[in-house]
Amino acid sequence: MFTARIRKGLVGVAGVAVAALALAGCASSNPLEDDNSAGGENSGSSETIVVGSQAYYSNEIIAEIYAQALEGAGFDVERQFNIGQRDAYIPLLEDGSVDLFPEYSGNLLQYFDPETEARTAEDVYAALPDALPEGLEVLDQSTASDQDSYTVTADFAEQYDLTTIADLANVDVPLTLGGPAELAERPYGPQGLLDTYGVEVGFSPTGDTTVEDLVAGTVNVANVYTADPSIQTQDLVVLEDPEGLFLASNVVPVASADVAADIAEVINAVSAKLTPEALVALNVQSTVDEESPEDIATQWLEENGLS
Repeated sequence: MFTARIRKGLVGVAGVAVAALALAGCASSNPLEDDNSAGGENSGSSETIVVGSQAYYSNEIIAEIYAQALEGAGFDVERQFNIGQRDAYIPLLEDGSVDLFPEYSGNLLQYFDPETEARTAEDVYAALPDALPEGLEVLDQSTASDQDSYTVTADFAEQYDLTTIADLANVDVPLTLGGPAELAERPYGPQGLLDTYGVEVGFSPTGDTTVEDLVAGTVNVANVYTADPSIQTQDLVVLEDPEGLFLASNVVPVASADVAADIAEVINAVSAKLTPEALVALNVQSTVDEESPEDIATQWLEENGLS
């Protein structure tokens, strides 16, 4: 579009003046702005929305949901999936090569503000607008997350009436925490658990067998990611973390400011439906049922009335 305008400018001053008068007679605003505003009414836009994803199956599923939701609303969409990690895709968001990306609130905040003290989902989300570089915006975050957690089996949770990490203090048997070896020294490890919730635990470095050890009873509390498919397949319970021991990392869309207003209605509707249980179920469809991201996204949008 801009190349065409430059060529027209070479025709001469008179041609430019005529074109300017014609535009003034047709509309009172910039025609590029008119193109963008069309998407705000869910009628689509002549501008193509470029949706990106990490090289991570769960992130690609969410990106595909965004893409299909936008296409269903009349937008033209281009997919740039499996880009890599933040060092690879953040520059693409900043220079406008990618317009929309599913992100994780806490990790994104720490990327731009390593010294942040925000921990809870609400505080992290509130801090993001000021931390992001100019030209990027966050849309509504979902309740779904992909972050560290302390998790127990459903039977153990029922036996001791466990809902939050704080409830572990009421358990009358010794607690053994399982997780990667480095968890022993992490701020949210055994010492952090004691300092924040007054819960004392032993520690067992379970590594890749953490979930297996939890189910077998070798450990009774485990460090498991909140979007891990085993939460569904092994009937596990993620304990709530009201004090923010873990950095909250909710799924949050990051968009170019140029298109954020146009796509907000569509993408915010997706975020409203993307619950923790929904994200785990999507990941089960990928890892256990071996369905494609396209099929998973189509089914989820239909089930949630968003197609």
